[in-house]
Amino acid sequence: MRNSVLAPPRAAPAGRTTGHDRARRQRDDQQLMHRNQRGDARAREELIERYMPLARSLAMRYRRASEPLDDLVQVASVGLLKALDRYSPDRGVAFSSYAVPTIAGELRRYFRDRTWSVRPPRGLQERALAVEKSTTELTNRLGRSPTVRQIGQALELEDEEVLEAMEALRAGHATSLSAPRGSDEEGDQTLGDTLGSEEQGFELAEHRVVYEQLADTLTARERLVVELRFGQDLTQEEIGKRVGVSQMQVSRVLRQALAKLEEQARSS
Repeated sequence: MRNSVLAPPRAAPAGRTTGHDRARRQRDDQQLMHRNQRGDARAREELIERYMPLARSLAMRYRRASEPLDDLVQVASVGLLKALDRYSPDRGVAFSSYAVPTIAGELRRYFRDRTWSVRPPRGLQERALAVEKSTTELTNRLGRSPTVRQIGQALELEDEEVLEAMEALRAGHATSLSAPRGSDEEGDQTLGDTLGSEEQGFELAEHRVVYEQLADTLTARERLVVELRFGQDLTQEEIGKRVGVSQMQVSRVLRQALAKLEEQARSS
């Protein structure tokens, strides 16, 4: 008993933060926050340096194989700056408690708005990201790809919901039309080669059928002039020389022929 009374107070182990240290740090943070509110650039820089490890750890938590970590750290840094701009030390809430949801929200917004080539509904996007994250974690733990049921059990989702999320993930990244089709037998063919093009011939054939149905009302001379003008794309002067009449007469014949065709089309 006597030894315990005379023994000196035990020092905190190196690297361990005591309650006194935390209280001092909080007071220091509050002073920096007030200075930051007054526009003190040095205080802002110190706060950014102090809380960058928090932003980086959140970026690591949202890390995906398809997204470079540096990009996510940049996004998390933007979230940290927004948190510093919006935080008020008078709220009585620790800055870290305020900053975490702000930074995480910025990261989720990045995945939702920037990394999707085709944007499904927001709820489906968030479920797809959760499925992707769970798939990575289960793969690392199991040493193999997890089944749909295992992913569903981990996230408390039905199999259909997991499959829908997986399908949404495939829509997250577009494939270039320059990409090869993937078969040796198809040679140098690309995905773009498989796309159809608009065929103008069908429309011309349709117009030809309609014209033939209406052209019975025209005289032989009118049909010839219409054919030379619209079928062979001759000018009125060229048609006049071909038919042996003046350009004015060609113009009059064309007007009469088109009027007949229009009247016949309305009555049909």
